Formats: sequence, structure tokens, C-alpha cells
Amino acid sequence: MAILGNIIKGVIDIKESLSSEVNPVEAQNEVLKQLLNTAKDTEFGNYYNFKTILESENIAKAFSEKIPYFDYNKIHEEWWYKFQEEADNVTWPGHPKYFALSSGTTGKTSKRIPVTDDMVEAIKQAGINQVFALSHFDFEADFFEKEIMMLGSSTNLQEKDNHLEGEISGITASNIPFWFKGYYKPGEDIAKIDDWDERVQHIAENARNWDIGALSGIPSWMELMLQKVISHHKLNHIHDIWPNLQVFTSGGVAFSPYEKSFNALLGHPITIIDTYLASEGFMAFQARPETDAMQLVTDNGIYFEFVPFKPEYIKEDGSLVSDAPSISLKDVELHQDYVLIISTVSGAWRYEIGDTIEFTDVARAEIKITGRTKFFLNTVGSQLSVNKMDDAMQELEAKFDTKIPEYTICAKRCEDDEFYHCWYIGNEDSLDPEAVANALDASLKEANKNYKVARSKALKGVRVKLIPPAIFYEWNASNKKKGGQVKMERVMNEEKFQLWEDFVNSQL
Repeated sequence: MAILGNIIKGVIDIKESLSSEVNPVEAQNEVLKQLLNTAKDTEFGNYYNFKTILESENIAKAFSEKIPYFDYNKIHEEWWYKFQEEADNVTWPGHPKYFALSSGTTGKTSKRIPVTDDMVEAIKQAGINQVFALSHFDFEADFFEKEIMMLGSSTNLQEKDNHLEGEISGITASNIPFWFKGYYKPGEDIAKIDDWDERVQHIAENARNWDIGALSGIPSWMELMLQKVISHHKLNHIHDIWPNLQVFTSGGVAFSPYEKSFNALLGHPITIIDTYLASEGFMAFQARPETDAMQLVTDNGIYFEFVPFKPEYIKEDGSLVSDAPSISLKDVELHQDYVLIISTVSGAWRYEIGDTIEFTDVARAEIKITGRTKFFLNTVGSQLSVNKMDDAMQELEAKFDTKIPEYTICAKRCEDDEFYHCWYIGNEDSLDPEAVANALDASLKEANKNYKVARSKALKGVRVKLIPPAIFYEWNASNKKKGGQVKMERVMNEEKFQLWEDFVNSQL
């Protein structure tokens, strides 16, 4: 009998039943007040006169009118650079203990995003709330006695001046609660290994010693780890070694493009739970099994705003024009793409995180990530978002009975001086590139009227090259590093795409 599991499950069920229902709009109003009040005496708070904003009749309106939008470059150049000069009380009281290194999907240069003690606590609390939400899922008591494989970046954080640096997954893993350490795998020693391949090799060698019930990480790197374990032990699938594996908590990117290739590594279906943990904070998690949408964390250190995702509001680099209109949670609508704006307990203010979302349930504040502003392909008016591209990849998988875990695209002017959408698609099968291109073109025409119009005018055609998925991972390794928060860029400009094509040619 799973005595400990029954105790844990009972605590979760009782806690959930006693928890009062959060009103997302009211919670957000309170969070904004708390943020402004806490930071009112910082340099940033004094400069933008937070005290006057707090005295306003409509605090949210005064806040949005007084504070401009900031992307990383703008807030770093104007404010966060001071942290490197040992300044305190810049955009949040005190000095950040951690900085999350994030190269995102756009280049080699790491962003250094402050992670305060308040943010560490907020992330912990959001994680605990997600655990409590498991009471909505139909898991047996023995599930709560199994171990959890958290595959992130190294927890061997680097000391620099008076702070520590690392990716957010390494920072959070190094701050796990003491009571969770017995469940956490691969364990502290292996998690500190910097080299991805060496770390995964150690995981494979120790896999038989663990009874894994849940996985947590970015899908692409989780797949590679599972493949390594399966290969090392000469298994048919991962359930041969971890028979009690029931859950994969996916984060960082949409899971749908990886669904088919991921499921091929399993002996039977498992529950997929989506989360939204970024370097800037724990934004949302899937709170109930009836949907694959995620519930915004509206009562815990992050204030959200939303800008309608329209071409006229987006600059070429993916940032917002200064006068793009924003709305608060109380005014959002269903199935409208929004650019997500956040203000946080790490001292990010009206910060453009770069993601686009849509609401699937306004009352519950449930969302889906629909793409990246930088990955919005609008050359010659095609207006393709990442979710449309992901949907098209899934249609190709179904049509050709294949798996497509990775892809990238560029709108490129070719030898005839015409624009083409040039796709590189990760695939192991011997498919006909022309047939794939025709099917892809037809799918996008059907799904997107702007794309269809562009194809009848300035967009000459579609070109597809099929390459091994491993090349995508090696590209990431050569430009950034393997594992952790690293994700493949879905859309490239022509300059970056030339480097990509040169790299692909060197690998084939």
C-alpha cells in the first residue's frame, strides 16, 4: 500500500478543497498595487513617480500611460546595466542574488535577466500551486511516491561579482525545497555537470536505479535524453526501464510539434501537462485535465498586460511601437492573439517578453502560447504566426505518416529576384521534398487568407529541404549550447539564414 503516497495525495486534495477561488481580475489589481508600493522608492519608482500612480483613481490606467514599454535591450541600456556597477535599488529593492542567462532564440549574446529573492519565492509558490492542482487529475496514490526527472540546464551556477549566473532552470533546480530533494532526479551531483552530453550519459548509466514517475523539461532535449537511455540499455521504449512513468510536464515551447516523435518513445500514453516558466518568471500552468490550456498565475508577483497582435503594432525586430495600445485582464477577449507584457517582482516593468498568447477561457484566465513576435513572418504580407506553422507541420505528419520534430523558415529573395518561403524540415524518412512543399503550401493557403493572397502576388513559391533532426540540435550546440532553455529559432532573417544554410551544408 502506498502509505506516503496516500498521505501526500490526501494533503493535496484537502489543500485544494480548502483553497478559495481566485478572482483573476481582482488578484491582478492587487498584484499591481503591491508591485508599485514595494518599488516606489527605487530609482525606477522615483523616476516614474510610482507614488503618484498609486494615488490615481484608476491605477492600471495611470500605470500604462506613465510607463513606456521595455524590451530587454531598452531596459538593460537604461536601467539594468547599473547592476553590473554594483548599484542597489535600481528597479527593485536591493540587489538581485541571481541573473538568468538567456540567449533565447536570436543569438549568441546572453541576456542577463535579474532574478530576485522575491522572484525565487514566487516561482516556488507557483510550483507548489501546480502540485496542488494535481488533485484535479486522476492519479493514484502511488504516483506521489515516484521520482521526478527534471531535465534543465546545469545547477552549477557561476559566481560573478556579488551574484550567481545560470539559466532559469538551473537557478530553480538549485533552490528546490529540502523536502523535494528525495524525489528530484538526476540528483545534485549529476545536475551540476556543465557538459550536456556528459550529463545525459550519466543519466543513462544511472537510469535503472530510479523509479521515474514524471518528467519535466523542454520537449526537444527531453526526447534526446530518452533516446539516449533507450539506446544505452537497448530498450524498445522508455517504459521498459521506467514502467511507472505517467506524466510529462512540458515547458518553454508548445508541445504539439513534438507530440508524435515524443510518443514514439513511449510504451503507452502518458499525461502531458503544459507549463510556462520563462527566465522572467513562472507565468502559467495547466490546472485541469479537461483542457491543454494553461492558467495564468495572477496572484503571485507578476502583473500582465496585453497588446493586440497586429502587424501595425510590431516593429521589424519584433518589439512594439511606442503607442501600441494595451489592455488589462478584465478587457481581454477569446481567441484574439495578444503580445504579452509583464511587470514583476524582479523589477521588470511593462516588459515585452516576446511571446504571443490567446485566451481560451477568460473567466479562468486560461491561455495558450501562440508564438513569438520575432517569429511572425510578414515578408510580402504573408502574416504567418508560429501556431499556424506548427499546425501545418502536424498536418504534414498526418498526411505523410511521419514525424517532424523541428523546422525553420526564411522568406528569402532567390536567384530569380523573387521571394520564396524556404523551409528546412527535420525528418528521418525518405519523403519527396516537392510533394511536401506542395502539401505545405496548400495547408497554409487553407489556414491563412493573408498567406493565400501573398502567394497570388509577391510570394513566388515554397521550397523545402528535408534534413536529419540532429542537425538542428547541433546548430543550437554550435551557436549556444545543448539542453536547458535553448530552443530552435523558427524564423530567420536572410543574414542568419545564410549562416544556417552554410552550417547545414557542412553537416551533410
